[in-house]
Amino acid sequence: MSTVVDTVSAVVNPILDANGFYLSDIEFVKEGGSWYLRVYIDKTGGISLNECVLVSEALSEKLDEMDPDPIPQAYFLEVSSPGAERPLKNEADYRNAVGDYIHISLFQKVNGQKVFEGTLKDLTADTLTLTIKDKARKFDQAFDRSSIAKARLAIEF
Repeated sequence: MSTVVDTVSAVVNPILDANGFYLSDIEFVKEGGSWYLRVYIDKTGGISLNECVLVSEALSEKLDEMDPDPIPQAYFLEVSSPGAERPLKNEADYRNAVGDYIHISLFQKVNGQKVFEGTLKDLTADTLTLTIKDKARKFDQAFDRSSIAKARLAIEF
């Protein structure tokens, strides 16, 4: 039995592919008594409001055509950008973030700390390398990808 997220992913991906967008995340959550289907989309250079509307309308139409209804309860559909400090959840997110400033949290401390920020310099299947600024010096620090609890884009100050 497929979940709502799996079903929506299968329906939305052809719409995104046809428009040069990619799926960042899908959430189906209950908040304050209401259900929300949130679809986060992106593309190189960022996604516009008009592009979110285009995907929302196409996805809504496709979901309405499905029989049986994959989401029988009432829900609100929200299609949006994942935001400026979006989480890096899948391989495409990480690949697209190479060259960007990111924030990572580790499961265990490295050099006495669990949180690092820097420019994502390199990415392999096993490691992630950040260029970190520490006062007046810059250095590269490699992290085992299995040691990363969370990662997200960050705004550099």
